[in-house]
Amino acid sequence: MKKSLNKKELAELLAERFDITKKAALEEVQFLLDEITAQLVEGNSVELSGFGKFSVKERKGHEGINPATLEKLTVEAKKAVSFKAAKGLKEKVN
Repeated sequence: MKKSLNKKELAELLAERFDITKKAALEEVQFLLDEITAQLVEGNSVELSGFGKFSVKERKGHEGINPATLEKLTVEAKKAVSFKAAKGLKEKVN
């Protein structure tokens, strides 16, 4: 069965690896996530060498169809977070 790693578990691994408290590790994980988020909100990208690049992409508005009613609708333009895995990460996963 495939497993998902959550923020708390990631902090626990960090605490064990660097012999720090779980609270301190959770604060560090939260700082990292907050900083990535802040950079994306400002429109910047975040590139982590060997891991990948987070960026914000603009999605254009377009006409769509509601599949339940077949009614035409307008899908508004929006921003979306994008992640592109680095070559090193792709190679490790394959």
